[in-house]
Amino acid sequence: MNSQEAAKMSNHVILWIFFFVQIHLYPCVQSCFPPSFQAMAPEDVAAGYVISKVNVAICDSKVERFDSSDPDFAVRADGSIVALHSTKIPAAGRAFSVWAEDSNGRQSKMDIHILQKLSQKVKTGILRRSKRRWSPPPLSIVENDSLGLPKNVEQIGSDSSSQYKVYYVISGPGVDEEPVGVFTVEPSSGMLRVHKVVDREQYPQFEILARVYDRYTNQETDKPLPIKVNVIDQNDNAPTFAGSLTFSVLEQKADAVVGQINATDRDEAGTDHTKISYKLLDGNDLFSIDSQTGVIKTKTASLDREVKDNHLITVEIRDMNGAPNGLFNTATATILLKDINDNPPLFSKSSHSVNVKENMEGETLILRIPVEDKDLKKTPNWNSVFDITKGNEQGHFRIERDPDTNEGLLYLTKPLDYEKGKTLKLEVQAQNEEPLTGTQATWASIPINVNVEDVDEGPEFMPENLKLRIKEGLPNGTIISHYTARDPETNSSAGITYYKLSDPASWIDVGKTNGELKIANTMDRESDFVKNSMYNITVKAVDSSAKTSTGTVFITLDDVNDNMPMLPTHDLVLCEKTGQLGSVVLVAEDKDENPFSSPFLFKLIEPQEGKWSLNKLNDTAVTLQQASELPTGVYNVPVLVTDLQGFGDTQTARVRICRCQYNQCVASESSAALGVGGILAMLLGLALLLLLCLLAACACAAKREKLELKDDLWSGGMLLKSNTEGPGEEGSTLVIVPTSGVEQSVKGSAVDNGTFGTMNTMNANSLAGAWQATQQPGLQQSSAAGLMTKDMIDMNTSSQYDFGGKGMDEVFLLNQRDATTLPTWRTNGIFLDMKLNYLATGEEARYADDILHTYNFEGEGSVAGSVGCCSDQSQYGNLDFLNTLGPKFKPLADVWNKK
Repeated sequence: MNSQEAAKMSNHVILWIFFFVQIHLYPCVQSCFPPSFQAMAPEDVAAGYVISKVNVAICDSKVERFDSSDPDFAVRADGSIVALHSTKIPAAGRAFSVWAEDSNGRQSKMDIHILQKLSQKVKTGILRRSKRRWSPPPLSIVENDSLGLPKNVEQIGSDSSSQYKVYYVISGPGVDEEPVGVFTVEPSSGMLRVHKVVDREQYPQFEILARVYDRYTNQETDKPLPIKVNVIDQNDNAPTFAGSLTFSVLEQKADAVVGQINATDRDEAGTDHTKISYKLLDGNDLFSIDSQTGVIKTKTASLDREVKDNHLITVEIRDMNGAPNGLFNTATATILLKDINDNPPLFSKSSHSVNVKENMEGETLILRIPVEDKDLKKTPNWNSVFDITKGNEQGHFRIERDPDTNEGLLYLTKPLDYEKGKTLKLEVQAQNEEPLTGTQATWASIPINVNVEDVDEGPEFMPENLKLRIKEGLPNGTIISHYTARDPETNSSAGITYYKLSDPASWIDVGKTNGELKIANTMDRESDFVKNSMYNITVKAVDSSAKTSTGTVFITLDDVNDNMPMLPTHDLVLCEKTGQLGSVVLVAEDKDENPFSSPFLFKLIEPQEGKWSLNKLNDTAVTLQQASELPTGVYNVPVLVTDLQGFGDTQTARVRICRCQYNQCVASESSAALGVGGILAMLLGLALLLLLCLLAACACAAKREKLELKDDLWSGGMLLKSNTEGPGEEGSTLVIVPTSGVEQSVKGSAVDNGTFGTMNTMNANSLAGAWQATQQPGLQQSSAAGLMTKDMIDMNTSSQYDFGGKGMDEVFLLNQRDATTLPTWRTNGIFLDMKLNYLATGEEARYADDILHTYNFEGEGSVAGSVGCCSDQSQYGNLDFLNTLGPKFKPLADVWNKK
């Protein structure tokens, strides 16, 4: 082995000694130990393995003891560093601290760094010289080491140096990359040197690339070598707090977890530099903290939120597992006490009293009840719940909470009666929404006196609702009860009168002075006025001061057997089927109830052998069965039907036997010849009819009388009594009828019944022109010829009623303007006949014209006429023409008024 190899092997076991002194707060002198010590050890270290030895012989005084921060290692009295347990040395090394104390009580600290020693493989077989590649172990430097800079780190070398004159060059982080200038290499010797202080928390490791070159050719003589330089941690960072320092816990809870303090340390993990210890600097009487986890707990149950709702405690965090030389920080943690319901609501007063007038309407607030609660406001522990525990058996009151003030609100829900009680004593209890906990207190109660004030009130029925039970059908005049009222102030019924307010069937009379209830009309349980056997009447009582009250009488009617079972009155159809005997079902109905109703007994009265038989179907029905085939026709079958009490009568069941189609009788085709008897009957009927006509004619002729009217002027007329049974209406105008289906010109004669003579033939064209002049919109154009018959055309103008020298056509033209002069009693009938003829011959759509139509109101004084198909030509209800009829109309009007 040449000198270079020897130097390289020796460099692997170099001990790094750093000379700096850490002074503690103990009285001490200059220590004989170096501040740091470095040693090498294999990766796997067995228990009892001696790693290295510190020279303690140079110390002036004897070292009494050594304390190690790493439980896997210890330092003996002679300075030997020994492994106490089997452990491993990581590639980055292992660091711990040792405190030494001499006989004088002086202490000193030494940081020990154990680096991993590279293991050499054992070669087997034939020894062969092979070219070795340069491969130095990972290198290490200590952070923040500023003594002796620049200083050597390690010498690197290549096997090619034995063959060439070489020089070394390095590059990478710490050389020509950030942080620049930390490392250099001696070109000729390959010694790696450090020039600057390094912070491990910023640069925990450097990866440098080393190259070797021939001095003469500047060619690489070996492959590039990556070199790792680890930075050994120093305890240069104090732990810091992380997370919130505000916690909460329920009051009055001992050994309850408050929260956990979280802290971090930037130093190397897994070392004492980051092993944090937690400690309380104050508040230890109330709280405790776990030194390893930082969990805070309560120590006592005396924490009361109502006394103090938050606590401030100072927490210290120290690394080196709490060793005195560890770095530390302090902070203040806030602990809030959460509320529990340990305080019941308390009433502000010991009792309450309130005055209330009787008969006051319900749902009236009469009292506010204040309470005090020390628990947290607006929470279930503070919200009150009130309850009336005594005195509200009749339900006159209710109580609830005011959500804003937490007061109790006492309401009156039903009117009070002074005569029934002048004072009501209530007891109200106040609770919370949450149950009490952590206290021996109980819910508080308070008495409340409600004083009822008397007011003058009306009579009262006793009872308010009277219930009676009687039998139906009691005779009129039967007294069923008395229903009276009394004055609450005097407790007397004197001076009170009674009236019926409702009695739908008028069955009950009420005594005005004594309230006597008497049957006025027979009461029928089966009446429509009775619902579920119950009939009600309402009675009003009025006292001397006109104050009133009402009461209701509920009458339950017990059934009596006053209805017999009844068979249907309609025909029962029995369809004829050849070769089969049919049957019908007889169903009886009885309005009574049990035991006055079903089951019914059915029995044939007359012998029906060979015709009919009865078979029971159920309690209310039987089948009426044919006993033999019977011809078609209607059969009356007498049947006795009785109820359960034997009450009933014989009834007739009408059975129609016929041929059926779809269960309905079909009319049979038949013909009949009129016999001699029929002819005689017809003749006799005709003779009687003629006789009646003759008798009627004689009676009318005998009763006809003439009544002479006083003619003050020129009339000289006679009025015949017409036996009119009541005031009638006379149309004032003719009805315009379309001329469909009627000839354009008709001639004939008209009889005036003694009033009119014969009239010359009228000009139909002039009449047509008159009608066209007044035709309404929407109607077909009509002519007078289409409206006249031959009985009207030949009317003589020389009658006792003069038309003023005008012809008939002129009269009609005039009458269109003054409709009061038309003989409407005759002409209206003619026009109605024409109207019927028009409707009979017209299309189906014509019928729609003869109905009422609704039109919008056109306003007062509208000039628009009627738009109906059958409308008059003049306005209905216009009676102004009565003032123009002349003097002789007055006697006629007087006669009519007397009628």
